[in-house]
Amino acid sequence: MTSFKINPYLFSTFLLVFALSISSIFAQKVWTLEDCIHYAFENNIQIKQSKLQIESVQADLKQSKYEFAPTLNGSSSLNYTWRGSVDPTNTYISDNTMSANFGLNSGVTLFDGFQKYNVVKQNKLAYTSSLYDSEKMENDIALQLTGAYLNILFNHEMLIVAQNQADITKQQIERTKNLVEAGTLPKGDLLEIEAQGLMEDVNVIKADNNLSLSYLDLLQILDLSANEEFEIERPTISVNDELSVIPSEQVYANAVNFMPEIKRAKLDVLSSNRSVMIARGAAYPSLSLRGGVNSSYYDSRLVDFSDPGSPTIAFWNQMTDNVSKYLTLSLNVPIFNAYQTSTRIKKAEILNINSKFNLELTKNTLRKNIEQKYFDAIAAYKTYHANSATVISLKEAFKYTEEKYSLGMLNSVDYNLAKSRLTQSESELLRAKYDYIFKTKILDFYMGVPLKF
Repeated sequence: MTSFKINPYLFSTFLLVFALSISSIFAQKVWTLEDCIHYAFENNIQIKQSKLQIESVQADLKQSKYEFAPTLNGSSSLNYTWRGSVDPTNTYISDNTMSANFGLNSGVTLFDGFQKYNVVKQNKLAYTSSLYDSEKMENDIALQLTGAYLNILFNHEMLIVAQNQADITKQQIERTKNLVEAGTLPKGDLLEIEAQGLMEDVNVIKADNNLSLSYLDLLQILDLSANEEFEIERPTISVNDELSVIPSEQVYANAVNFMPEIKRAKLDVLSSNRSVMIARGAAYPSLSLRGGVNSSYYDSRLVDFSDPGSPTIAFWNQMTDNVSKYLTLSLNVPIFNAYQTSTRIKKAEILNINSKFNLELTKNTLRKNIEQKYFDAIAAYKTYHANSATVISLKEAFKYTEEKYSLGMLNSVDYNLAKSRLTQSESELLRAKYDYIFKTKILDFYMGVPLKF
């Protein structure tokens, strides 16, 4: 009988591959900026509400079209009457009756000064405007997400800087202990740098807390719970050596043609034009056509009213005999209505003028926003490169400071001061870097470039 032996090396390799496969399956999802934006578009409550508003406006549009159709209504009533009287012989007589009425009526407006027509046109504009409102909300949330996403990247790098500085100080504390024991430095220098180390530990805690808060900001924009397991992708982002910012005039010339808030403002002008037409339509004569069929039944109706003993006519016979039909063509000519129509026209014209002002204000707001982002981006770029040169210089200077301090040629106060200048410069460099990236992303967005890294 042949025995089967398991190769320990192959078996351990299999277990390792299996474990890695399982871990990859259950690994936490890493969110890109595109993932965040897509999730928000699908799940954000404000965006969902904007979609509902679109459906509501669409229902108004359909209803305005249905207004051209004729109306058709049925009616019926059933009446009982209890009546008593005393005849000349002083005898009480009970005279109870029952009656029923049935009707079918229809009507249609033939002409109303084109008011219904203009309402349909106006509701079409309102429907398109609601689409632009939803698109603008999506844009606003996408930009919020981009800012929150970049803030996480910024705080992550700030945490690395704080941790690196704390690690350097810990190394210097050990060196300082040796120098103090050797008599090269006084004990006061050790106490000073130990205090600096404690302060930098606090800075690490603060940086870590800022990173957590920036994650919380992003989670709240996504409407996710703070307890959600969440990690974003951290792409390598760098600033070009040459300034690459599109001129604000070019950005505005492009953005003014496709940004939803501008399109919405233009539609508001067209909608207010329709409001003027609707108001003026009320000054025209209106023409309507009405028609109907009615019938009735009376249980006390007699064949011969002079003969109280005659039988009543049967229900269906009465319904046939009592049929009445009518057809009415109505012309209504407005002559005087206490200036209500003229007032409505005047107010509609004022709103039309105001909508044109709102369009210009919307354009100006967009232009000012683009100009502000453009100059902010340039300022951030200049600040970044100035700080970049400063950091390089301070790093070189700090090397000599460390060497002097290690040899006991420099006290801890001067060492900590040099180290603080370097840390501050690195922080300002990172702040300028992400400020520049965010502003350029916004300008790219106004040029129609998708938000991604």
